[in-house]
Amino acid sequence: MQHPTFVPQQPKAVTLFVGSISGGITDAFLNEILKACGPLNSFKRLITPANKPQGFGFAEFQDPDGALRAMTLLNGVELPALEDGCVNKKLLADDEALRQAKARVDELLSDINKKSQEAASNGLIDREKYVIPPHLHDLQEADLPETQRGLVMNEIAQFRERAAKREREKMRDVREAMPQILASTATPSGPKVREWGKPQLGGQPDSPGGARGVGKGSQGYNKPVGFVRAEDGGRTPGSDRQPSVRPTKTDEELEAERKEARRRDEENSYKDRERRYEPRERQRILALERAIARERAMKEAEEKDKVEMRARLDVWDDDESDELFYTDRPRWRTLRARRLAAEQAADEESRLYEEREAENLRRESEAFLARQMDEMQQLQEEQRKAGMLLDDGAPVKLGVSLAAAVKKTETAPKEKASAVFGPEDEEEEAVKKRKVPLPKLDLVDSGEKAKERLEKIRSEVPRDKETLFKGKVRWDGVTDAMIDRKFEPLVKRQMTKYLGELEDDDLIMFVLEHLKDHKGPQKLVEGLEPVLEEEASEFVVSIWRQIIFESMAYDEGLHTEKMMVD
Repeated sequence: MQHPTFVPQQPKAVTLFVGSISGGITDAFLNEILKACGPLNSFKRLITPANKPQGFGFAEFQDPDGALRAMTLLNGVELPALEDGCVNKKLLADDEALRQAKARVDELLSDINKKSQEAASNGLIDREKYVIPPHLHDLQEADLPETQRGLVMNEIAQFRERAAKREREKMRDVREAMPQILASTATPSGPKVREWGKPQLGGQPDSPGGARGVGKGSQGYNKPVGFVRAEDGGRTPGSDRQPSVRPTKTDEELEAERKEARRRDEENSYKDRERRYEPRERQRILALERAIARERAMKEAEEKDKVEMRARLDVWDDDESDELFYTDRPRWRTLRARRLAAEQAADEESRLYEEREAENLRRESEAFLARQMDEMQQLQEEQRKAGMLLDDGAPVKLGVSLAAAVKKTETAPKEKASAVFGPEDEEEEAVKKRKVPLPKLDLVDSGEKAKERLEKIRSEVPRDKETLFKGKVRWDGVTDAMIDRKFEPLVKRQMTKYLGELEDDDLIMFVLEHLKDHKGPQKLVEGLEPVLEEEASEFVVSIWRQIIFESMAYDEGLHTEKMMVD
């Protein structure tokens, strides 16, 4: 009986999908890196209509071990982009063969990274890559004013682009200067060989009159001094030095570092937000505590008043009271009427006295101005007769009473006559013009007169609500600057009077914006009624009296400065 011959089964080929290939990576490089993992039959990659290779392909390995090694080594490996505008991508892809494959892959990756660096240093690749700091991530659009939101976000984007561009230009300058620095540091410099472990002795300079260690010469500070060991003799430094190979980090170590950096950034961002939010929340908590304490104090005061009133009413007896209101009501009414009449009479007398004083002051001021005008006219007549004053000078205008104006009109024909019979010689006229003295005015009482007029205007401001609200307001005299400077303290003082200490300024800003919008008083009353209720009308009357006072003073051409109507 013959047994069939045993034929060993050949390993089956395995096709592996390779994706996320960075732009600019050639098929030759991919074939090399795939062959480093195991025997490769072929690597196929599709072509786009623009005659560019796709970002994925299919690799056929002769045995499953090669495909397994490729999946183990190449999966997650980041390849640099060799085309402008592309980003780096990561490939999707126990024995001596595995170690050899890893060494070969590391060697190829080092070569391709060198090529990428050379292309970037030569200016062939322009990568615009910048990292936004974590403390800027929490800037939300809702935190910005609605009217300036778009402008602020646009400015932030432009600032980030400019910062990235400056950083990129700075790195490019450093890369361009790196070959010169390396070339300058390659050759040893220094006056002589320094022994290892011994201090350097001061020697003679290489050139007469030249200094070592400074400038840009061969002994400049930009070029470090070479050192050798004592037992090396006259060998050049660096001749026996082994090239230091920087150990490459694994993907796990790099990922761990990235996670740690991300964790630190998030922690710093959280601490920054907490540092900014804590004072705001603390202020809000203090405001709530003050409001609660104020309400508690008001309730305690009310309870105390209730207890005192209850205790007083419990023992109160109208029959035993010795107050005149309960014992003799008619007599109490008579005494009360007498007191009211006396107070009214005193008030009327005080008002009449003030009116008399104001009238006396007005007459005295007008008489004083009339006397000053007469004296000035007499002085001008004397100077004109003496030939010291001409008629082509600028006239002096003063606000005087009707009597002074009449006297001025009487003297006008005399002035015209003197102008007709004046000097005809131009040279004498020019000489006399130079001798004309400047008129001296005594207007010391102008400030007092303005104050008196302001006092009179203030007394004329109506107190009746209907008359006050119908008054004409000169909004060109009540400017926004005046509202901020003069009306804001007034509104705040009145609000404190009616509502007590305010937690925020929203109600005050509402009143000020109402005034700046030139709205009427009735709308302001309607807007404040939900808060002030019956006292809203009284509040608006007090504010509107100041507005009418400012308007009346503006009509008269007077400045109220810090003067208030109440």
